[in-house]
Amino acid sequence: MKRFSFILLLLFVLILSLFAFIKEKEHTVKIDGVSFVAPRHEITSSALDPIVSINAKWLAIIPYAFSQAGKPGVNFNHSHQWWGEGLEGVAATVQMAHMKNLKVMIKPHIWVRGQGWAGDFDLETEEDWQSWEKDYSKYILAYAHLADSLEVELFCIGTEYRKAVTKRPDYWRQLIAQIRGFYKGKITYAANWDNYENIEFWPDLDFIGIDAYFPISEDITPSVGNLEKGWQMQKHLLNDFSNTFNKPILFTEFGYQSVDYTADGHWKHDQDTLSVNMAGQANAYEALFNTYWNEEWFAGGFLWKWHSEHKAIGGPDCKEFTPQNKPAEAIIKKYFGTGDLN
Repeated sequence: MKRFSFILLLLFVLILSLFAFIKEKEHTVKIDGVSFVAPRHEITSSALDPIVSINAKWLAIIPYAFSQAGKPGVNFNHSHQWWGEGLEGVAATVQMAHMKNLKVMIKPHIWVRGQGWAGDFDLETEEDWQSWEKDYSKYILAYAHLADSLEVELFCIGTEYRKAVTKRPDYWRQLIAQIRGFYKGKITYAANWDNYENIEFWPDLDFIGIDAYFPISEDITPSVGNLEKGWQMQKHLLNDFSNTFNKPILFTEFGYQSVDYTADGHWKHDQDTLSVNMAGQANAYEALFNTYWNEEWFAGGFLWKWHSEHKAIGGPDCKEFTPQNKPAEAIIKKYFGTGDLN
């Protein structure tokens, strides 16, 4: 009887060890994702083959909505939008991604007419804010319900709303609770790199999402080693921030243009005067992977950005963020799909 009890105890310990191992692997396997530019016209699943070929495992689908500066309206899913931005196109893209064994994040963005970036969007009156919240909820809940119906793995409730999230935190908590009432996947928010510390509702989410355009080098062509050194202070801050909330950090966007000064902050430079610089972009990607992909508290991320017309995009004269048909693409393929770098 004692021997039988010992065997049962041993089996129990082994089962616990197995679950602990599985849990640890869940932490180390990274989200190797790409941010997919919504196609203007309908696509077929073959448009996703180049994404699979670089060992990506996730696709961020981005349905844009539109506001006007200083006004509360949010317009989405209208007839003048690109196919890939509307509910029908997003649903079709999700289904194609799942057919290719790609997991999906739906990540709504707002384009502010007359202003551009949603980070500067602001309203003057309580009445306007309440009107905006009503419209924004319609937009987000429409795509959250779609995400639930198609078993989308991850949903992002907003992107880079610097002022709206700091002025209206109770609204965002209510929105998160409403989504959790029916959506079974994970939820995040995409904070701008210089605003993530001001978000009050991280405890209500599954990931701390950051669009990670941190300036880390003022060099024209930064080396991998110098970029890794440039990351160290920010890496420690992010590690501490993750520990504070006991939440993994997810880079909801990361990426670099193929230009001079690529790791210095793209908003600092006149883009027309910068020269093409493929080495800088490739080095920046390699340094980011080396710095973060081994860290248990780091969940991975989605590179910015990837177009459906793969053969016609990127190349040796392209300055844009896309790594397609550039040396950086080989760097990404090398590191993606490995779970971690060990």
